[in-house]
Amino acid sequence: MYKATVLYGHPDDPEAFDRHYRDVHIPLARRMPGLAGWTITWLRPDFDGNAPEHYLIAELWADTREQLQAAFDSEAGRAAADDVEKFATGGVTFLFGPVTDVLNAEVV
Repeated sequence: MYKATVLYGHPDDPEAFDRHYRDVHIPLARRMPGLAGWTITWLRPDFDGNAPEHYLIAELWADTREQLQAAFDSEAGRAAADDVEKFATGGVTFLFGPVTDVLNAEVV
């Protein structure tokens, strides 16, 4: 598996961010072809009450790097990428890499 991790910074207006993300961005991302799965995590304070560095994490994965790249390069992927600047007022960071199942495989 190959994964894209998207880290969203704290937005200027969290309610507007959440509304846009749910009503506009998720429907765009759902149209991306070839994804094996994806998750979204709205972050909360840690067990000591400390605020998280980021606001939301989205993880998208495909069976191969090429399939993930094709999903991002698709019309839907480009539309989702173009949409990010419309709501991500806290900034966004994209990270890419292979996934290792550390419970069932040797870590290299």
